[in-house]
Amino acid sequence: MERKPYKTNWLNQMEFLNSLPCSLERFTARVCGVGPSKVTNMEVGKPSVPPVPNYRLSMSIPEWLQAIQNYMKMLQYNHTGTQFFEIRKTRPLSGLMETAREMTRESLPIKCLEAVILGIYLTNGQPSMERFPISFKTHFSGNYFHHVVLGIYCNGRYGSLGMSRRSDLMDKPLTYRTLTDLVFEFEDSYKKYLHSVKKVKIGLYVPHEPHSFQPIEWKQLVLNVAKMMRTDIRKELEKYARDMRMKILKPSSAHSPIKERSRGKSLSPRRRQVSPQRRVCRRDKSPAVMDKKGGDLTTLNEVGYQLRI
Repeated sequence: MERKPYKTNWLNQMEFLNSLPCSLERFTARVCGVGPSKVTNMEVGKPSVPPVPNYRLSMSIPEWLQAIQNYMKMLQYNHTGTQFFEIRKTRPLSGLMETAREMTRESLPIKCLEAVILGIYLTNGQPSMERFPISFKTHFSGNYFHHVVLGIYCNGRYGSLGMSRRSDLMDKPLTYRTLTDLVFEFEDSYKKYLHSVKKVKIGLYVPHEPHSFQPIEWKQLVLNVAKMMRTDIRKELEKYARDMRMKILKPSSAHSPIKERSRGKSLSPRRRQVSPQRRVCRRDKSPAVMDKKGGDLTTLNEVGYQLRI
């Protein structure tokens, strides 16, 4: 039996198309849903890239925030389960801003953490607007879920930017009088989906300097809201919001070098105390001790029998 020569996959596909009762143009037209005459003129269009919003002096802060949120919505939420951009929370702000510029170039779908970085990037240069991260840990059906949005404070009002599968768990208008009202609004939204909020983490204001080497402080305040009364939560949040507005809070990363220096100081005195003693012992063994030995030898020579000792 004669073996047939090997044929590549695309040749087999072409033979299959040629064996159809209709022509290739009619087959493609039926699949694409267009007329046969338009098949040869069909061109694959480039994917639409949403334009990056530009701030204009005539725009108010709420209008600018809405333009940023609309841009994020055009990028769409990433449902693939694969994060397209690597976000390391410990990176300096300058490195995260470079990642945000890459997001605007690639125009790929994003998740909540990427939306926070992109929101910081697009709101830079607005000193009247303060940005800070708000993180949530929730529980549903035996599993824990994490979510983060970008909190906004401007002209005595609070709001947020972000991305989520749920429309009421991302952006909030700049209308909330207190930080507590904003957090409680998110908690009430979670209850609609049978999620119970376990923890709320709030960071510090993010500086407007895009070239800063300071990392973002993600969890300066951690509240175990599942074990707290609402009155206690309100008290803690209002105190923290007041301290943030007065800018008396400092990131924990700023204290770490001091701790390292304190450790060095605690160890160095012991070493300094030991080393002078060793030097004194060495000095005792050098010329003065030899002189004493020399003097003793002269006396021992006089006494004869003490030489063996």
